Amino acid sequence: MLRFGAVSYLNTKPLVETLPRHLDGWGTLRLDLPSRLAGDLAAGELDVALIPSVEYFRNQSDYEIMSTAAIACRGPVWSVRVLSRVPMRRIRTLALDEGSRTSAAMAQVLLREMHGLAPQTVPFPIGSQADDIDADALLMIGDRAMHPARGTYREIWDLGDRWCRWTELPFVFAMWVARRDRITEPGLARRIDQSLNASRDEGIDQLESIAVREAAGQGLTNEDLYRYFAENLYFHLGPGERSGLEIFRQKATAIGLISDSTPVPATMLSRPS
Repeated sequence: MLRFGAVSYLNTKPLVETLPRHLDGWGTLRLDLPSRLAGDLAAGELDVALIPSVEYFRNQSDYEIMSTAAIACRGPVWSVRVLSRVPMRRIRTLALDEGSRTSAAMAQVLLREMHGLAPQTVPFPIGSQADDIDADALLMIGDRAMHPARGTYREIWDLGDRWCRWTELPFVFAMWVARRDRITEPGLARRIDQSLNASRDEGIDQLESIAVREAAGQGLTNEDLYRYFAENLYFHLGPGERSGLEIFRQKATAIGLISDSTPVPATMLSRPS
């Protein structure tokens, strides 16, 4: 039984809506925070996981991208924001949401590129309140970024919007990655690829019903959640997304957030049958 792990946030719902059915009899699925999934995959406690893209670069020699299913954006993403109590150009301390390492790296890359800033970073723990954090600005991700606590903020950045305007390329937050030492069985990589892509495609066909089921629990209208899935997120890892990943790798490497990585493969590796 292969052990799969996926992000527990709203943005993952379309990717995993039918995945348990596709894994029946040969795989299990666990939902968790992105940072925990990355740690468990690196430790060998998961075999395949939807992990932050920055973690793929940090362990690239051991990992392989398994699917064109991904969590990306081609414009405003809504669920990844920097909220600053001072003008952006004056940020000296930045609190990083502990839920995702890719968004943390993305925020630091954008602040460096757009304002020449390298703020001191402090943790923004899961479950803590913005008012409890002593920092000039806060990175919020996931569901709580969609409903930020009331506060006095001078500027708010939607990081998806900022990235896509600056690079003119999409941004990839997470993708399905496997440990290479767990997919040596003939035909297994193709089976994983087909199952993840089929689940993604079926989930996209069911966006409206997923929104109806999940909206009230998140304090959103059905229409707002449907538009989030359909307009703010993009679930395919295509050539543009790979180009965006490569720019992210280069910029994150330049400021010391990752090291010893290699360029992003231009296409999926062939899957032997």
